[in-house]
Amino acid sequence: MAKIHMILQGKGGVGKSFIAATLAQHKFAKGKNPLCIDTDPVNATFHGFKKLNVHRINVMNNDEIDPRKFDDLIELIANTENDVIIDNGASTFVPMSHYLISNQIPVLLLDMGHELVVHTVITGSQAMLDTLNGFAHLVKQFPEEALFVVWLNPYWGEITMNGKRFEDMKVYQDNKKRVSAIIRVPHYKAETFGKDLSEILQSKQTFSEALEDNNLPIMVRQRLNIIKKQLFASIENVAAVLT
Repeated sequence: MAKIHMILQGKGGVGKSFIAATLAQHKFAKGKNPLCIDTDPVNATFHGFKKLNVHRINVMNNDEIDPRKFDDLIELIANTENDVIIDNGASTFVPMSHYLISNQIPVLLLDMGHELVVHTVITGSQAMLDTLNGFAHLVKQFPEEALFVVWLNPYWGEITMNGKRFEDMKVYQDNKKRVSAIIRVPHYKAETFGKDLSEILQSKQTFSEALEDNNLPIMVRQRLNIIKKQLFASIENVAAVLT
């Protein structure tokens, strides 16, 4: 059985491509060869990671899903024995979610012997309410066959509301039975770890490429190695869901 990892969130700039790239790198590090796909018609960030051999499939036609292009996506993943990682853009969030549900894709994938894992992101500051609403929308729309993984990304600010952590918020308490795993992205200092991570993401470098780049200062590579180990350890902690 292959796991189809789909990253969905309606808010842009919250780390969807970062999650897709991190998942892919972890699988490659384990000797696996995931099928990586970018469906973002606007900002195909995941596709920019050349080392990850990401396929780009624009499934949109104006503001709607193009059925034929979506068919191509399903054909691509139907017979794979390897896990699949699909990064979706914010602009495709509503039509993609609707199309997946209305065409009963989670059940179809299960019938094929696959399992759908929906990854969504919660972030802090002004984007927090939008990402919380996006999470609630997804859980409400998707059937029980879909597993959910929530990534808490504090890049834009701490994920707290009225002194409550995400796990204590009503939106989580109402939907926690649907959440198979929570992954906390560490809060990286903007001037050091955060800057180093941001720069390799902007340059579309994998951790391995950056760590082998002798043009990067030793301490930059050291910090990136720490980040890589932390993120990979977080994935390993929920390996039963992700692998």
